[in-house]
Amino acid sequence: MMRMLQWLTAVLVLCLSIGLAWAKPAELTVFAAASTTQALSEIAKLYEAKGSKVLLSFASSSTLAKQIENGAPADVFLSADTEWMKVLEEKKLLEPGSWVELLGNSIVFIVPTASSIKAISLSPQLELVELLGKEGLLSVGDPSHVPVGKYAKAALEQLKLWPQVEKKIAPAKDARAALVFVERAESPLGIVYATDAAISAKVRVVGRFPKESHPTIIYPVAAIKGPNSKAAQEFIKFLRTPQAKALWEKHGFEVK
Repeated sequence: MMRMLQWLTAVLVLCLSIGLAWAKPAELTVFAAASTTQALSEIAKLYEAKGSKVLLSFASSSTLAKQIENGAPADVFLSADTEWMKVLEEKKLLEPGSWVELLGNSIVFIVPTASSIKAISLSPQLELVELLGKEGLLSVGDPSHVPVGKYAKAALEQLKLWPQVEKKIAPAKDARAALVFVERAESPLGIVYATDAAISAKVRVVGRFPKESHPTIIYPVAAIKGPNSKAAQEFIKFLRTPQAKALWEKHGFEVK
C-alpha cells in the first residue's frame, strides 16, 4: 500500500512538472542595436501578449555581435548595419534563410538646445573646427566599430570634412551614448541617427546628411542557430506585421 502511494505521488509530481513546463511561455532573447530601444520595447510588449516572453538586450551592434560570437545565449540579432551581421554569417551562427533587411534610418548633426548654432550647411567649405571651438569634441559612436560612427565617418570623408575632426572625436560606445554627451552639453556637436535625435527634448537637429554621402543605412535582423530558432523566426515575422510597422514608423524608422 505504501509503495502504491509513493508511486502515485511520483506520477502526480511528474504530471504537475510536465503541466508547468507546457504552461510556461516560450522565452526569446533578443540582442538589438541601442538605437532601436524605444520602438522594439513597445513591439516586444505587443508580442508578449501572444503568450511569449521576450528578453531584450541593447548595446552597440559590434558589442552584441562579439558577445554572440563568444557564445552569449541570443535567439535574435537586430543590427544597425550589415557588416556585423556578415561577421556572424561567416561564423555560421545564423539560421540559414532567416536574414531580413528590416529598417532604414538617416544621420543628423545635433547640438544642445541652448546652443547658439542654428543651422549647418553641409559642404566641403564648412568650418567644423570653428563650430566645435578650441576644446570641443564631436560626439559620435566610435568610428572604428560602432555603425553610426562608421556611417558618420564615411559621410564626413565624402564631404571632405573628416581631416578637420579626426583628432577631435569623442568616441561613444553606442548611438545612445553619443546622444547623451550632447544632451549634457559635454560635446557642442554630435552626429546621431535621426530616430535618436527625435526622442530627446535636450538636443536640436541643425543639419541632415544627404543619403548619398554615406552607405545606405540598413538594419538587418536574423535568427541565431539554436533550440529557439523557429520561435526566433516567428518573432522576426512579427517585426514586419502592420502592428509592428506602425510602431517602427512612429519612432521615425523606415520599414523595408
